[in-house]
Amino acid sequence: MPVLRSYVCGDWYTASDSGRPLFDAVTGEVIARVSSTGVDFAAVLRYGREVGGPGLRELTFHQRAGLLKALGQHLRSHREELYAVSARTGATLGDAKFDVDGGIGVLLAYASKAKRELPNDTVYLDGAVEPLGRGGTFVGQHLCVPLRGVAVQVNAFNFPVWGPLEKFAPAFLAGVPSLIKPASPTAFVTAKLVELIVGSGLLPAGALQFVAGALGDTFDHLTGQDLVSFTGSASTAQTLRSHPTLVRNCVRFTAEADSLNFSALGPHATDTEVELFVKALVAEMTVKAGQKCTAIRRAFVPAERVDAVVEAVSARLATTVVGNPASEGVRMGALASLDQREEVRRSVKALADAGRIVFGDPEQVEVVDADPDRGAFVSPILLVGDPERAEPHQVEAFGPVCTILPYHTTAQLIDYAARGQGSLAGSLVSADPGFVREVVLGTAAFHGRLLVLNEADAQESTGHGSPLPQLVHGGPGRAGGGEEMGGLRGVLHHMQRTAIQADPDTLAAITGRWVPGAQRHQTERHPFRLHLEELRPGDTIVAGPRRVTQADVEHFAEFTGDTFYAHTDAQAAAANPLFGERVAHGYLIVSLAAGLFVDPDPGPVLANFGVDNLRFLTPVKFDDELTVTLTCKQLTPRESAGYGEVRWDADVTRQDGESVARYDVLTLVAKKEPDQ
Repeated sequence: MPVLRSYVCGDWYTASDSGRPLFDAVTGEVIARVSSTGVDFAAVLRYGREVGGPGLRELTFHQRAGLLKALGQHLRSHREELYAVSARTGATLGDAKFDVDGGIGVLLAYASKAKRELPNDTVYLDGAVEPLGRGGTFVGQHLCVPLRGVAVQVNAFNFPVWGPLEKFAPAFLAGVPSLIKPASPTAFVTAKLVELIVGSGLLPAGALQFVAGALGDTFDHLTGQDLVSFTGSASTAQTLRSHPTLVRNCVRFTAEADSLNFSALGPHATDTEVELFVKALVAEMTVKAGQKCTAIRRAFVPAERVDAVVEAVSARLATTVVGNPASEGVRMGALASLDQREEVRRSVKALADAGRIVFGDPEQVEVVDADPDRGAFVSPILLVGDPERAEPHQVEAFGPVCTILPYHTTAQLIDYAARGQGSLAGSLVSADPGFVREVVLGTAAFHGRLLVLNEADAQESTGHGSPLPQLVHGGPGRAGGGEEMGGLRGVLHHMQRTAIQADPDTLAAITGRWVPGAQRHQTERHPFRLHLEELRPGDTIVAGPRRVTQADVEHFAEFTGDTFYAHTDAQAAAANPLFGERVAHGYLIVSLAAGLFVDPDPGPVLANFGVDNLRFLTPVKFDDELTVTLTCKQLTPRESAGYGEVRWDADVTRQDGESVARYDVLTLVAKKEPDQ
């Protein structure tokens, strides 16, 4: 039986021993062996730092995003291969799609988000420039750069594709190489994933390494520039978190651990909402055979509706066919291993001691086209428990198991939800805004994510148990206290935020972005006549003055319909403590400023696509004279287009030099044609 290969130091490696066996969860046969014996983990980390890191840091965020997109498309074209391998973990085709397509979706979502929200640069500027002195010669800026280490990910068995990819995507975008260590029972699926990634030839050398088997002495070699991301049990997380090297070197550690997630049916739920609640509960019990860290473990139901909900859930569960995922009609496959089945049975026994089983039998189940003894099959188990007992809030049966718990008041529900001591996800099925607000605000401190489900969002909702790359995935307390994904938050987790203090010119040189107070360069040609490659931060045009007349203001009011009294009613404007007399419209000022700086002829400027950070600072009165200073602030080339984005600083001043409006103008500017 073959030993799974690791991919380390730029090559495939097979362990020097036969390792431990891995089993088909459906048939019980040995399908592979796993071992990392002989891997030099110090060399693996060194290769990541010395080869992977520099290669990634040479690329801009947009270039990394382009590679992520290409990788996602490559994996999408090979996903049938991943589905086929996943079946041997006990996963149905639907389960496999949830895992595989979910992971690919993370890659594509992060690629898209990076193109929209990150600069085409190698550094990220966090927040605005901070003035640190009165004269404007001393300023500060938070700057984020990639850590110079390796992102070590230790994954759970339940999502052998999605788990690695959701950790890899933000690390890769940040410019940090990854070392993937999957849980052994399903490591053969992750091995196939890595084989496809390496075979694509898309990633820079050292950007991704993979270890099949134990991590050996990896943690002994971690530095303060490395990161660890763990998914698994709370006890293992505690052991890893307290490793002497991690503690000594303050290694960034994030964990996603045990989670007694809840779903609550509102007290005034309609029949449609009850149906939504029941459908979601059954899905969370049976998808991946309940082996989801976000699955509903505690279902809170108004006491008077418990019997009706039990009947409805049991009726749905009775139609769930358990068996070989390859067989037609099978809705739920096997658990990942026989060991996992025994763990679920032990947990169900503890839960049953605090309640009663109302559907299913943990010791036996009718199975289609498989041997129930050799395969890791278990029946869906529904219990009704006593919410005042500790067990429902402490025991997690990591399988198709859920306990219905009655509640009488909203305050009681909030208290019960918090007894889970920190969870990844919670959900409320209700359209009552008062109830929803009270429960969300009362339980948010104990949950990483909360879903409100009702008729308004049911069609588009991704469901209780689906982490989304745009939102954080993690939870406080028992759930590990960590966060993954969360859009740019996940990227910035892999970067060092440093506060830079300098004069404006030096700060501009460091960041590649013009800042107020830095030198401006008035070009011989109008900046709007310059192609993207010809522009430089600091290129400036000064235009004006333009006198604002009463006729201008009255014409603007009539033309636009904006007849607000401060512009049109002298008596009312005089009584306004902010103005004292009639003033010009703010948007008239912006329009006049555009008329001053715009070059009307066709040229490299293709379009104005927005204004950011607009502030009206000082009233403009009749006969004030306006001057606009427009300065190239930031250039963002687009990798796959013949143009890029240019951000301009617009400062509109009146005759005494005081700024009356300040904002950023955003334009699309053409690149040079090849023969130009």
